Amino acid sequence: MARFSFRILGCLLCALSCGVVTWSAERVVDLTTADGVKIKASYFAAAKPGPGVLLLHQCNRQRKIWDGLAQQLAAAGINVLTVDYRGFGESGGDPFDKLPPQQAAQTQAEKWPGDIDTALQYLESQPGVNRDVIGVGGASCGVNNSIQAARRHTEVKSLVLLSGNTDLKGRQFLRESSKLPIFFAVADDDEFPPSVVAIEWLYSLAADPDKKFVHVATGGHGADMFKAHPEMRGEIVDWYVTTLIKTPGRAPGARETVAVPKEVRVLDQLDQPGGAAKVGKTLEEARKHDPGAKLFPEDIVNFMGYEHLQAQDNKGAIEILKLNAEAYPNSPNVYDSLSDAYFADGQRALARENAKKALELLASDTTDPEDRRNGIKGSAEEKLKQLGEAPQKQ
Repeated sequence: MARFSFRILGCLLCALSCGVVTWSAERVVDLTTADGVKIKASYFAAAKPGPGVLLLHQCNRQRKIWDGLAQQLAAAGINVLTVDYRGFGESGGDPFDKLPPQQAAQTQAEKWPGDIDTALQYLESQPGVNRDVIGVGGASCGVNNSIQAARRHTEVKSLVLLSGNTDLKGRQFLRESSKLPIFFAVADDDEFPPSVVAIEWLYSLAADPDKKFVHVATGGHGADMFKAHPEMRGEIVDWYVTTLIKTPGRAPGARETVAVPKEVRVLDQLDQPGGAAKVGKTLEEARKHDPGAKLFPEDIVNFMGYEHLQAQDNKGAIEILKLNAEAYPNSPNVYDSLSDAYFADGQRALARENAKKALELLASDTTDPEDRRNGIKGSAEEKLKQLGEAPQKQ
């Protein structure tokens, strides 16, 4: 478990009390995306030429959550841009929380990358910004957005990732990026528990040994951790100063070895070709000693299954989601997801069987919240309708 450096916080407080630090004035700007949507952003200029950092918010907040960190980074000589995604905060576009799930996923996949590129172009065009030395930071859904931005832009020399996950391509990018220092952080009391294992997994995948992992007991999700741990902002400032100003693209003093749980190794095995069969055998052996053994988190493996569906690897998705159903036989959601995979693969009888199984389990489901149960019910019933069968009355 990494310890915080209070030296940085102490120096900052001293400078503030002596009147040495001058906070950068926030400049609110409007950016126009490729399809004409107005995106609201805030720019915090450093007092002298230096690198730039783009900060991407989590999907249950908006750009203002970064204000304190942005001010500290600007005072340390780093130009910062924060941005509201389309549909969030003051940005245009359809309100994201009102979009149907399929449209929301399509917006993230098809619109956000271009929007983020527009924000990066603005940041790099500002006077005094070294466009060849850029950092990106993100929380929750901003983690994947940050990693994908680094995939698209070689000028990104440093990342900060808080409480989130990434997709197949993002994970492979981390495995191959031997010269990309990354700061990771998560809290054990995260309101979205899979975030803890997810960030531990990403840390284990990152190929660059110049990486840092801050793991705290309390603090919540993403940038919300700053409320309980204001010193974390100082850690991040120090990280960007090191990796963007002192030794661009390197953090030689950050090398450390942090133990990760067994679940992480299982997820990594599952992420490889033929991994589902191997993990299935391990689960079978584990259940000879412990009938309730799980080995991996349901939500992350469910997400992995849908990644394979999106990549048109229907067979791979089926194997992963079948394994999830074996591990969590009482979960309505795993059967609804498996039904989706069979449906995509044209196996209509199995799609029908698993959709019905999901509905049967919903009748006695006391674990999932009501909105999740309603979502599963609607999904399963819609598939049965498409399969030409009237849904069962509950």
